[in-house]
Amino acid sequence: MSEVMGLKAKLGLDVFKPGPDAHIKIRPGMEKDPRLKKAILLCPAGLYSENETGEVVLTIDGCLECGTCRLACGNEVLDWNYPDGGIGVQFRFG
Repeated sequence: MSEVMGLKAKLGLDVFKPGPDAHIKIRPGMEKDPRLKKAILLCPAGLYSENETGEVVLTIDGCLECGTCRLACGNEVLDWNYPDGGIGVQFRFG
């Protein structure tokens, strides 16, 4: 009988190929916008964090391109686009 893989194990099989430019950016001056706090809580890849000055920081490596942050925060806060072909996440499981 095969062992069931957990979510972290499945995500660990994915490959992320970064491009020259980030496909998601926090719009300038919006780093302390309260709507970004939703991304900290909701991003399944855990890419958003808050620094010591209260600004939300985005680390794009590992993005699943699911759009959760775009829906939670809105286009006024984030500049969100899919990455160009050949870069970004490549799912390896399922």
